[in-house]
Amino acid sequence: MSGAQGVEDSMISPMEPHWKWCLTFLVVLVSAHTDTKVTSSQHMGDFIRVLEQVEDSNPGLEPVNVLRGLRRSTGLRDFVQHFLGTIREDSTSEAPVMDSNLSDFIGRAMRHKVTERGREEGVVLTADGTTVAMSPVLLGIEAGLVSKTRCRVRGLYPLTLARNMGLSFQRFHSSLLSQRLGPDGCWDDVTSPQVFTLSDKPSLATDALVNGGMDGVILGLEVSAQSQRPLKLSSLLRRYYCHRLEGEGLDAAPRLISRLRRENFRELARPPLLQRQVVRSLVLQRRLIDHSTMLAQEKEELTAVVREGINEFVHRYMDCPAIIPRCQWGAAPYRGTPTLLSLPLSFMYIHHTYQPGQPCLTFQQCSADMRSMQRFHQDDRGWDDIGYSFVAGSDGYLYEGHGWHWQGAHTKGYNSKGYGVSFIGDYTSSLPSQQTMELVRDRLASCAVGVKTSCPGDAFYSEITGWEHFGEVQN
Repeated sequence: MSGAQGVEDSMISPMEPHWKWCLTFLVVLVSAHTDTKVTSSQHMGDFIRVLEQVEDSNPGLEPVNVLRGLRRSTGLRDFVQHFLGTIREDSTSEAPVMDSNLSDFIGRAMRHKVTERGREEGVVLTADGTTVAMSPVLLGIEAGLVSKTRCRVRGLYPLTLARNMGLSFQRFHSSLLSQRLGPDGCWDDVTSPQVFTLSDKPSLATDALVNGGMDGVILGLEVSAQSQRPLKLSSLLRRYYCHRLEGEGLDAAPRLISRLRRENFRELARPPLLQRQVVRSLVLQRRLIDHSTMLAQEKEELTAVVREGINEFVHRYMDCPAIIPRCQWGAAPYRGTPTLLSLPLSFMYIHHTYQPGQPCLTFQQCSADMRSMQRFHQDDRGWDDIGYSFVAGSDGYLYEGHGWHWQGAHTKGYNSKGYGVSFIGDYTSSLPSQQTMELVRDRLASCAVGVKTSCPGDAFYSEITGWEHFGEVQN
């Protein structure tokens, strides 16, 4: 298994300078009387650019004070204030001055909720194709900036992950939720995202909240470990979320980027640490909100509930790789009637695409390659769908084809016996990057042999003895 789990006080190396990149999305900032009119999509690039407007309007204001202003616009109270303190409403020295339009935009971006129609608000689409809740990201950074001890950040886990997960575990245990964690979802438009709709009934710890929580932990520990604080919050976010991969892909990338979220989090957070932090968060929640103390027997029962939840969390978000769902890469509908696999399976068959011949390094290019392959398989080959179960990009992500439960068309005579996984690119004379191979060999295989309720079963194993050239997929 790649990415060793670290100790409680672990820290990752400081960020290195590198070429920063973000997709250009529509942000219109127009002077209208004394306010700024903001028209934008729910993309991280837009959030960062609006944040730059706030910073430019308040020159010399420290990042921690910018964060306090953002927090003030969300109205977060109680639990958050216990760790980060209160902000005076009339303070101009502790927080930035923002006009109402900027304040409203930031407030909407940070106030997390799920509507009755399954729309998740307070989330943004990042350049790498994942969706992140902004509130835990910024709370984690603020906790790191105010920390007086390097790498030991007071309130870091409760503010970012632990409280949300704990409340979700409790409600699932009481049969008030249908799942402990997740789900993911899809945007109405990945070019100019406005509405994010969940794929299933929500828990209190959706994938976007978990992504944001992990990022908040990573960035909070990073800023606490630095001898010099970042000059601008916007620069910190851009460096983390908008890094552009070059020729060698992730093998040559800086460690601290959002594409390596799960790898970095695995090194920082051990399961026992997560369990302790969730239990402590729920005990504190009871004291602050309900003004009552948890009895010893209650705490013992709570610990058992949390332990089960943490086991699922570790499998889902630390053992398994992140998989971009079909709706995110723009899959066309399945043609015909899919065949359900008889699980567990026994094999994983490894392919490369040959065409497209070049590795894809961005969410946009990998998604375009997926659509191209699907069109070829459906229109030229006459198949029902793209042939593969999963496809590995060189951008750090797997892309969903037939998925875990539906039979693919990848290895003639063996489609019902195993999963077909392909690397995007022509590897007749070379190998994929080390990071990409580990993604399939270690992470995808580990995911498949994990929890039976979410993956095929314990009898599944990967048979990867080399990168044999299968050529084109075979139905």
